[in-house]
Amino acid sequence: MTKLLIVDDEQIERDGMKAILQKAYPEIVIEQAKNGNIAVQMVDKVSPDLILMDIKMPGMSGLEAIEVIKKKFPKIKFIMVTAYDMFEYMRAAIKFGVKDYILKPSKASDILQTVGKVIEQIKVEKELEEKNRLKQQEYQKALALVETDIVTQLLFDHVHEVHLDMLVEMLDIKSTNEMFVICVLIPQEKENIYSLIKDKARKVGSCWVGALYGNQLPIIVFRDPAKTFRSQATFLAREILSIGKSNQEQWFIGIGRVVHSLEKIKQSYQDSLIATIETKLPQKFRFYSDVPALADDGMNLLAFREKDFSDQIRLGEWRKIQGNVMGFIQAHEKEGVDIVQVQQRVVEVLWFISRIMREIGIQTITPLYSFKIQDYRQLRTEVNLLLEKMKQTHAEYYEQFEAATIRQVKQFIIDHSHEDISLESLGKKVGLSSIYISKMFKEKLGINYIDFLTECRIEKAKSLMCDPEKSIKEISYEVGYHEPNYFSKVFKKICHMSPKEYRKNVLHTNR
Repeated sequence: MTKLLIVDDEQIERDGMKAILQKAYPEIVIEQAKNGNIAVQMVDKVSPDLILMDIKMPGMSGLEAIEVIKKKFPKIKFIMVTAYDMFEYMRAAIKFGVKDYILKPSKASDILQTVGKVIEQIKVEKELEEKNRLKQQEYQKALALVETDIVTQLLFDHVHEVHLDMLVEMLDIKSTNEMFVICVLIPQEKENIYSLIKDKARKVGSCWVGALYGNQLPIIVFRDPAKTFRSQATFLAREILSIGKSNQEQWFIGIGRVVHSLEKIKQSYQDSLIATIETKLPQKFRFYSDVPALADDGMNLLAFREKDFSDQIRLGEWRKIQGNVMGFIQAHEKEGVDIVQVQQRVVEVLWFISRIMREIGIQTITPLYSFKIQDYRQLRTEVNLLLEKMKQTHAEYYEQFEAATIRQVKQFIIDHSHEDISLESLGKKVGLSSIYISKMFKEKLGINYIDFLTECRIEKAKSLMCDPEKSIKEISYEVGYHEPNYFSKVFKKICHMSPKEYRKNVLHTNR
């Protein structure tokens, strides 16, 4: 909506001008001021787009008022209204950016022509501003995605088409050569909690906020050289925790060690996860350096089983995964190893499993103990529960994935059944091995790949036989068979009659 302010010391002039303009432009809002001082005071409240300013007024003149207003509101446009067609006024007016002038008295048509040009200009500028605002909004959304993408690439080893260095250059966020990761564990019921944390982190310092994975939010924080590491991290943690005062029991923050390059930031992230191993502490944040050190006793299951776990997860061999983890727990229970050390080693394995699942594209739970574990029986129960949840997520993902893939493969075969389609070429099309496609066909459709391809070709042939102009030989070539005799044998096997007999029946029925 365009707003206009008429400034004139004569009431009759103001009312006359308003009547003329309001009739021609009923949609604009028109306010009045009887002198320059009042106009200056009203601008803050009214925020006019255009001011029709009389030049000769008692007190503050029109030119003085324009000068004052322009300094504070440079976007406001002015049309000078004067009974004096004098050069010095025009020169001063041009200096202050006055768009045009109206002489007193003027015809209504002259007034509308002069004001109309400026109103149209205002309209065009507003439309351009709105377009720019929307573009800026979209750009900011894109930058938010870039930011989360950077964190994802750095922490989860994701490889994207756009190189990491190019993404970093896009962000206008000050970075330093020292950084650390904080991992925020938050309740999931609050819808705007992500934006609240992001805003709070931004106000506290320079950082990159990652995507929310389940109830886990990783943030890469750049060191502030004016503060110590512990004071900077503690202040940030307390500021974020202040968001969840009402249900702070469900909040916890783990703080990783400082590293000196982005290549090492994943280590700080893993530190921050280890710091969250026990979330029922009185203080709702903990530094990795404050976690009791583990004895170097060869207890690291991942050091021996990392590749095995990776392969087993991708193949969905959850019984083997569970057997390895439970065997690890049982062996150390027999040796009487401290329960805290074992549960920490086990949670590292669970985090590794969840990371591999995310790399595959499966958004699973963040594996964290839901209570303070007192003995090995509780540890086995809790670990089994976490593994079951991840197993269920894995199964649901592949059910959806296979259903979508089956649809894609079926449609491709239907559309290209007349071509020489091999399992290998089909595998390349959907990015899967020929063995997996063959197995999936048999399990999900109860039919092998060749039989389905044959059915597609025969259905297409049956449709083409409705056209008496096409010979059986032409049809056999068109549906993908190079030998008409072989086509006839296949057709008879499936339809229990020869192609000629089928065509005779179809054409007879259609008469």
